[in-house]
Amino acid sequence: MSGHRGLRVIPTWRHGQQRLYVCREDGSNAAWYDREAARVNLLGEDEEEREAVLEALGPFLTGPVAVGPPPVPTPAELARLSLHPDDDLAPNRPGEALLVALERDPAPAHRLRPDPRRRALAAERSVGDALDRLDGAGWHALHSVVLPGGDRIHHLVIGPGGLFAVHSLYARKQRVHVADPMVALGRREAEPVLRRVRSCADRASYALTAEVRPLLVLDAPADVRVTAPPKGVRVLRDEELGGLARMGGVLKPADVEALHAIARDRGTWARV
Repeated sequence: MSGHRGLRVIPTWRHGQQRLYVCREDGSNAAWYDREAARVNLLGEDEEEREAVLEALGPFLTGPVAVGPPPVPTPAELARLSLHPDDDLAPNRPGEALLVALERDPAPAHRLRPDPRRRALAAERSVGDALDRLDGAGWHALHSVVLPGGDRIHHLVIGPGGLFAVHSLYARKQRVHVADPMVALGRREAEPVLRRVRSCADRASYALTAEVRPLLVLDAPADVRVTAPPKGVRVLRDEELGGLARMGGVLKPADVEALHAIARDRGTWARV
């Protein structure tokens, strides 16, 4: 904390980003410095106070900055701010629905085989964490988007490369055989996983009125064998997810933010 002419600079954290607030002697805010945006937002129009604010912030400024009143919120920001916390999907953790299910209905303590929900949760956490790391490249990830009827989109990612409905599949140290629409893990019986992945992507496309592409992500498989490229579905290993950050040319930043604001609203998914 530092002071100048009665002004104090107080660092705070907001949504994981540091902001420096400039406070008057009476405790009211005169301005704040958004380092990420390189902007000093002034809350008053007094020219002398403007100079005092910039002087107080001097030791903290790391380069050229824009100075002026706070920017007007975009429609996407206003939509986000108007959401009731219970209707906002953005705080969902990877595997949120499974976590809730395990808390409400835990498996018996003495079970012969591991609870399959635990493995599914491990996969969603691993894949979800990888998707969250794309945030710095302009992508947003939403987790555990519940659909009417009991289906669920494990992860929805929106970014410069478009929209993807991501299905996580636990495959650790197992051989995976993909023969559209069937997926077999090890010696277990094959299941029509790709059919479900496509269905969730189609429902997301309907809800968002935008193309959502299906993506199956295999969590740490030992080996992957694909008989023929699945129709319209990408199949990736979890370590390949970083490649999404290099995709672009589909959505502009404003479109990404607008779609994210719509997708994070629980009401968007009520009738799909």
